[in-house]
Amino acid sequence: MDADVIVVGASPAGLAASRVASEQGLDVLLMDKQDVLGENTHPANTFFKGMFDRAGETVDDSYVLKNLRGANIVAPSGSHVEVESPAYFLDRPAFDRYYIQKTRDSGVDIATSVEAYNVLKNDEGVSVSTSQGTFDSKLVIISDGINSKLASLCGLSAMKHPDDIGWAMEAEVEGEGIGEADMFEYFVGSVAPGWKSTYSPCGGDRATLGVYVRRHGRDVSPFFDRWVDKFKRMKGLSNLSIGEVKTGGDPIATIPNQMVADGIMLTGGASGQSGIGYSIHGGKMCGKVAAESIQEANTSSRFLSRYSSMWAKEYRTEYYLGRMALETLRKMDDREIDDMMEVFKQEDLSFLRGSSLQKALQVSLFMLKKKPSSLLGFSAFLRNR
Repeated sequence: MDADVIVVGASPAGLAASRVASEQGLDVLLMDKQDVLGENTHPANTFFKGMFDRAGETVDDSYVLKNLRGANIVAPSGSHVEVESPAYFLDRPAFDRYYIQKTRDSGVDIATSVEAYNVLKNDEGVSVSTSQGTFDSKLVIISDGINSKLASLCGLSAMKHPDDIGWAMEAEVEGEGIGEADMFEYFVGSVAPGWKSTYSPCGGDRATLGVYVRRHGRDVSPFFDRWVDKFKRMKGLSNLSIGEVKTGGDPIATIPNQMVADGIMLTGGASGQSGIGYSIHGGKMCGKVAAESIQEANTSSRFLSRYSSMWAKEYRTEYYLGRMALETLRKMDDREIDDMMEVFKQEDLSFLRGSSLQKALQVSLFMLKKKPSSLLGFSAFLRNR
């Protein structure tokens, strides 16, 4: 065997799974097709402290560009709801490098410039055919992101609703004072159908603008262009410099489906797990069960399903609630969204406490009292807290 466990993809989930498995005494090989790790091109660059707390992680100042108070959720009319929750704008390459080094320090062997082509079961375990030859292990963890083809090649249906991926486009922009705000802003409605457009200040004259759109194909550039124009009008900016544009996908509404097969596990975006913090937590669960399976010499799907059960206990209800809310939001027009937002206008939301699910349930009870017909439309936003 080249390793007890081979992990394909240095995503946040893959790094977490590798690290946890290695810390349990396993020989772990992590491979990634990138030549140099830590030069991430994914648009995700923000997270809320609650996500990291839930993943058991501590925020490190080395990769934080700006601390924020929370988020404004903005309706098409411009009315908004303020949700205070400590949040961060990341230097995403620095964030990735931090966790890459943390993974190396745990004893994981990291191989770059290795593209995985397929995963094949054999009498001794599992083989990964790659651009650098074939590698053998007892167990393979697939964590190479939302565009992964390995899961389907292994016969796994990773997501229940793969057509509901939110395809994203985001760019760093420069304009006078646009990085000085202390809140993210999420805009909903026809500006980004099915999910959101975003404004994330990162200090001084810099910010990022992005769109996350569902059911309109992978190319969301027309929505991005319209969002940039709208943002300039809203902020009274005559000049706005657009930097590097990044693209990616968010599986927030897809619902993870099959996570394991004999000798194979999926985690992170490859498994439909959404968000940096949630993916890290999913990767930790995956690495823990992977270590147990090797220690007990049992890599059957039945044994590995402990991972699926752990994830379901922690997140299934929350993900289904999020999908239900996002589907309701997708079917609402701008006027209906404006009406829904009026329910929260002038309301103090400081009563919200606990996990995302607990907050969603509290909001549901609140909305039932205020305006029952608007119950479903707002819960999705709590999915990010």
